[in-house]
Amino acid sequence: MSFRVVRSSKFRHVYGQALKREQCYDNIRVSKSSWDSTFCAVNPKFLAIIVESAGGGAFIVLPHSKVGRIAADHPLVGGHKGPVLDIAWCPHNDNVIASGSEDCVVKVWQIPDGGLSRTLTEPVVDLVFHQRRVGLVVWHPSALNVLLTAGSDNQVVIWNVGTGEILVHIDSHPDIVYSACFNWDGSKLVTTCKDKKIRIYDPRTGEVESEAVCHEGSKATRAIFLRHGLIFTTGFNRSSERQYSLRAPDALSDPIVMVELDTSNGVMFPLYDPDTNLIYLCGKGDSVIRYFEVTPEPPFVHYINTFQTPDPQRGIGMMPKRGCDVTTCEIAKFYRLNNNGLCQVISMTVPRKSDLFQEDLYPDTLAEDAAITAEKWIMGEDADPITFSLKGGYVSQSANKSLSVSKKANILNKAAVGTSKSASSATLGSSGGSSAANNNSGGSAPVSGITEKDLRDITDEIRKLKAIIVKHENRIRALEATIREQEDNTDSVAAKSNNTSSSNDTKANAADSNSTKEDANGSAGTTTAAASDDV
Repeated sequence: MSFRVVRSSKFRHVYGQALKREQCYDNIRVSKSSWDSTFCAVNPKFLAIIVESAGGGAFIVLPHSKVGRIAADHPLVGGHKGPVLDIAWCPHNDNVIASGSEDCVVKVWQIPDGGLSRTLTEPVVDLVFHQRRVGLVVWHPSALNVLLTAGSDNQVVIWNVGTGEILVHIDSHPDIVYSACFNWDGSKLVTTCKDKKIRIYDPRTGEVESEAVCHEGSKATRAIFLRHGLIFTTGFNRSSERQYSLRAPDALSDPIVMVELDTSNGVMFPLYDPDTNLIYLCGKGDSVIRYFEVTPEPPFVHYINTFQTPDPQRGIGMMPKRGCDVTTCEIAKFYRLNNNGLCQVISMTVPRKSDLFQEDLYPDTLAEDAAITAEKWIMGEDADPITFSLKGGYVSQSANKSLSVSKKANILNKAAVGTSKSASSATLGSSGGSSAANNNSGGSAPVSGITEKDLRDITDEIRKLKAIIVKHENRIRALEATIREQEDNTDSVAAKSNNTSSSNDTKANAADSNSTKEDANGSAGTTTAAASDDV
């Protein structure tokens, strides 16, 4: 007699449920870009989606309460001059989002509480270094204001957003970087490249610690660090079959697990929940979401179930655990973009009979506070992300935070700031000398290393300033005209009152003269009478 033993897991019965259409977001013009991006980013406050926009690139930011049909003229975040390729919310401030675009610029935006009331075109800071389109933006998990960007120029740059300067520049990739991910405490960095290789870097020095062939297929690959140090990858084999693998950092070339899934063409995005060790595989163009559990025992990656929908997905975003509803045992929430303009909300829950807080489903999760500063991190200090318990609910603290940028003296020379192990020493040396010359001579020396793009940006800023000056001049002229009119009215009133008083004075003078004449005539008559009496 044979029998089958079912693996014991509290996530064996996880099931997904799509919310009703009126509880989702409709009439959204999702970007038609062919770039391999999720096109969607979500946090407990806002939902951001990259959309089609004429005359440049834009993305829409919606508060979670604004469900239903979205107006066609809804305000956008539209400061880019080319299509937006990737967006990412800051894990330490729910009001800050970064965006990379085809215009080679990375912009960081501050979104006001309650959403946008008008189109936002002025970012908090522009990060200019890449020479080709920027298709990847990733925040550091524990250090404040540390942002990684990667572009089609094969460059990886780590920024300090708080100062607008480059901390690390990595240019050892021979081709386009497909994905990048920090480990749990941000001390390691894993990347996948178009040359089919996976690499592990020291993110502070830019040195390659290990590398190996990731997947043998030529299509895009993805790699993420799991909480306990292993690496999960997705890609294609030589027959264009989709597959995933699990690897140890010290043995990248020898996968622990390598499994073929299907023969679809869409790139698979692994979305990871570090609290439960669940991985959700969402393929571009797929109508399913597969989810797996990673455990220490073989086969290590256990298939759980598949969520099936009738429509193919164009993009997808995953809500952080802070935004999940613990009262309904919701362990994940997805925002799925369809080709028909609908953003479908999918809730993943574990059925439980009790209404009490389920501590086994909700271990301490990532908090909104940063563990260390960017300066401490670049100096070599590591810290695990701060965690907290969801028992009793979660209240966002980002309303009291705002991203403040204190730029350095020579911020125009962006390539000169920071450290680079692999950048050309001539370029950085001349730029650093220029910066020193500027500081020593009070800015009188010419700035070297400024590109034509920098000059165009400066020219655009000058045009904006001129427009503001003209607007203020017109306002001042209007105010001066109003003041002159008020003064003229005051003068006319004063003139009328002066005329009235002068006429009264004239009449009084005339009366006085008449009385004087009468007095004179009287005295003359008296003198004549006296004279006649004498005679």
